[in-house]
Amino acid sequence: MIGDVLKVKSVIEQNLEDIQQSIAEFELKFHRKPKSVRLLAASKHQSVEKMNQAIAAGQHCFGENYLQEALEKMALLPDPTLEWHFIGSLQSNKTKKIAEHFSWVHSVDNKKHALRLNMHRPLHLPPLNICIEVNISHEKSKAGTSFEEVLELADFCESLPRLKLRGLMTIPAPADDVALQRKPFHALAMLFSQLQKTHQNIDTLSMGMSEDYEAAIAEGTTLLRIGTAIFGERITP
Repeated sequence: MIGDVLKVKSVIEQNLEDIQQSIAEFELKFHRKPKSVRLLAASKHQSVEKMNQAIAAGQHCFGENYLQEALEKMALLPDPTLEWHFIGSLQSNKTKKIAEHFSWVHSVDNKKHALRLNMHRPLHLPPLNICIEVNISHEKSKAGTSFEEVLELADFCESLPRLKLRGLMTIPAPADDVALQRKPFHALAMLFSQLQKTHQNIDTLSMGMSEDYEAAIAEGTTLLRIGTAIFGERITP
């Protein structure tokens, strides 16, 4: 009709739509329950302008790797409906600010950091949702606790009143083939199922990124951390 203005989708809006469609197709392909996989937008080194486009397209969960960058973005994006996840490696001198400003931390891999997050979580906020990071591929360059130490660390985290243990996270070694990508995800999914038998709040399996999320969905992920497939290449600081 004359006078109608067609809404032009941004690249990021189209990317989000395409990814959500892919997620739905993979859920069907691998006999997953529809909408059982959440999308976390990994926004490390992405601009606030791009994040605003994602918010306008309906994305409200964001994952950040670096504390100072995240705090600056939070100040510029004060929307109370946004859910902020810390997905980078923890450092002891950063745990206070992380506990004060984030809803989730995906990278707890030792008792010291768990204790510090618990100590610094403000009483007026709900307990901090955490995932234990597991170094599933045993890479020396990667953070994460060993497969064998997860159960003990889970019991310890569950004893801390200002933390709420929700599940496991991993970043496996890269692989090009979907079948190869599935192997470490399968191992973590088995450990996840074991934890669910003894820890009542376990419901989150944080695995899968832009390059391997089909394999992660096949093996039971409940939360994908996707960055470049949404935003494009990162800005080099």
